[in-house]
Amino acid sequence: MSAPLLQVEHLAKHYRLPREHLFAPGQSLTALHDLSFTLQAGRSLGIVGESGSGKSTLARLVMALEAPSSGCVLFDGQDLGALSPAALKQARAGFQMVFQDPYGSLDPRRAIGLSVAEPLALVGVHTRAEREARVAQALEAVGLRASDAHKVPHEFSGGQRQRIAIARALITRPKLIVADEPVSALDVSVQAQVLNLMQDLQDQFGVTYLFISHDLAVVDLVCDDVIVLQHGHCVEAGPTRRVFEHPQHPYTQRLLAALPGAESAASTPALEP
Repeated sequence: MSAPLLQVEHLAKHYRLPREHLFAPGQSLTALHDLSFTLQAGRSLGIVGESGSGKSTLARLVMALEAPSSGCVLFDGQDLGALSPAALKQARAGFQMVFQDPYGSLDPRRAIGLSVAEPLALVGVHTRAEREARVAQALEAVGLRASDAHKVPHEFSGGQRQRIAIARALITRPKLIVADEPVSALDVSVQAQVLNLMQDLQDQFGVTYLFISHDLAVVDLVCDDVIVLQHGHCVEAGPTRRVFEHPQHPYTQRLLAALPGAESAASTPALEP
């Protein structure tokens, strides 16, 4: 087997909490505890858990938006924490992120073509003609028109804005996309359209997904493997279908039992797409 595209080794993250008063002892919150996993190119790994489980902290660490307290993140064999700022900026072309709120991640006053083109600075695309061509390709890849580049975000629906966010993530032709709750802000009918789009893009471009969600049904639909986090600890991991059909940890069983239509954790069937 080839080397993994993403390798997380003994990752931990601690946050200092505000002191109750000047002379109070310092306290900290551990958001992640000694987390390790690998992700092969072309596959999708889901990270599931309730609020406060450490999912979004993991996303920020993988994206090198924050430094880990201990452990490391290796992308394509490079330790992101050991790179210089210039080298990290260059490496970022290979991994991009799709956020939960598509409207909040777009400048409401700018034409969406300008927002989609922003990451191209990471790959040295500076001419106007090349930028416009790449923007047109990215928009068409997500089911929008090249002429939509001149519109502003409020002219689009929520699902279309998430397509724009995906186009921006795709424009550098990354190997990895970290998707942090990418459909939770959308209507159920629109969620299916966006998830199908993401699967089609994976087939077309071979992109790898780290897919973070509290929605187990969504993860079952799009992810090959899954990691279940509870209070920053990995409590269960493996192929998605096996974990969801035969959950071993009580926390995983409770999550599955809470799904609509689930009668018992022990006999939870495979989730329907």
